[in-house]
Amino acid sequence: MGEASTGRQAVDLARELRPDVLLMDIRMPDGDGLWATSEIVGDSLLAATHIVIVTTFELDEYVAEAIRAGASGFLVKDTEPVELLRAVRVAASGDALLSPGVTRRLLSRIAGGLRPARDAAELAALTEREREVLTLVGEGLTNSEIGARLFLSPLTAKTHVSRIMTKLDARDRVQLVVVAYETGLVQPGWQ
Repeated sequence: MGEASTGRQAVDLARELRPDVLLMDIRMPDGDGLWATSEIVGDSLLAATHIVIVTTFELDEYVAEAIRAGASGFLVKDTEPVELLRAVRVAASGDALLSPGVTRRLLSRIAGGLRPARDAAELAALTEREREVLTLVGEGLTNSEIGARLFLSPLTAKTHVSRIMTKLDARDRVQLVVVAYETGLVQPGWQ
């Protein structure tokens, strides 16, 4: 995909080329990267496009807004190339990735009230096992780690995560983490 210098160009290029993964900066003229992310995620023709924000601005508000806009990842520009490639692969597979330094601060802020809390009744559609899996996703565990903890295969854990995403209408694992915190399944400092 070509390089866009404005938010509007990024949206236009995404509509033209329909990439699997798009790397987006936050600060861009003519519609910033957060606006462009929201536009792309909201476009039904681009439902398969996942966005990874790559920026020098590690502000919690930007991270939270990027997730609300539908980004599948958030990395700072000093991220090692191997981690950037990993983020692209993770996003392409439908999962999500945040810079490690951002994750803990963000989750604490979200749990502490950055957004209004969700009603725990939203979890009524989940089975007890799915609630257990969602709690472990909220703690940041991978499918393999969830499987080991619950004595499941990684594939079974992945199936549970996929079903939870469908039931809760979540785009990716980052949104599941937010749901886990906002409904009180997970709270900052829990291990």
